[in-house]
Amino acid sequence: MATSDPVYLRVVEDIRRQITDGSLPPGAPIPSRAQLTRKYQVGETAARHALRVLAAEGLIIGRVGSGHYVRERPDLTPLHRWRYLDHPAPFAADLQAQGRRVTWDWHSEPTEADPDISRRLRVKESTPLTKTFYVYRGDGRPLQLATSYEPMELATHTEERRSLVARMYAHGIKITEIVESVHTRVPRPAESDALDLAAGVHVLHVERTHWAGDRPVETSDIVIPGDRFRVTYSMPV
Repeated sequence: MATSDPVYLRVVEDIRRQITDGSLPPGAPIPSRAQLTRKYQVGETAARHALRVLAAEGLIIGRVGSGHYVRERPDLTPLHRWRYLDHPAPFAADLQAQGRRVTWDWHSEPTEADPDISRRLRVKESTPLTKTFYVYRGDGRPLQLATSYEPMELATHTEERRSLVARMYAHGIKITEIVESVHTRVPRPAESDALDLAAGVHVLHVERTHWAGDRPVETSDIVIPGDRFRVTYSMPV
């Protein structure tokens, strides 16, 4: 963040170091603005700015009327990306197998291939597609967002959901490979709202594509909170 008073960085770096090395454990209180100004010999503007930066990084959390505290380090739930591929909702099936109660909502709508999706599906731009949105929840809390794109002639969506593998097989198409590319990024405002993310939390973005031989028949953008899950893969040798 730009500032005309760069001394705030000294405060940020020292508190960040204490959190990283455990000197300030999860749940520990962070000095107030007044305490920071005295300890680091900085102005109140710099102290306030340092707290904002630490909160934006997800290292501390503010509580109204109480101050700031070191954010708790949550236990990350493993997501096994190779399991339940024949289930209508592999994400839900995996968490249910771990004892979690998961529900999901979805709806589909017609769309056209934009430059990115046309590249991923190897179709011309403006090709008619079916776009499906999914929201997964655990005990009412949002856990994952997904947006899927399929050629319209292959997307037979009914109230009774079947796995993509089964639906493609009904069209005489055999899925031979699923390719996933994963990266972290800052969530978009709508994603932060939909997933109820705290400030400073990044998301895992999984770009997944189902292939039938050399033809991509579906591609998805999957968004997972980075502070709740760790993605696990199996690689046969």
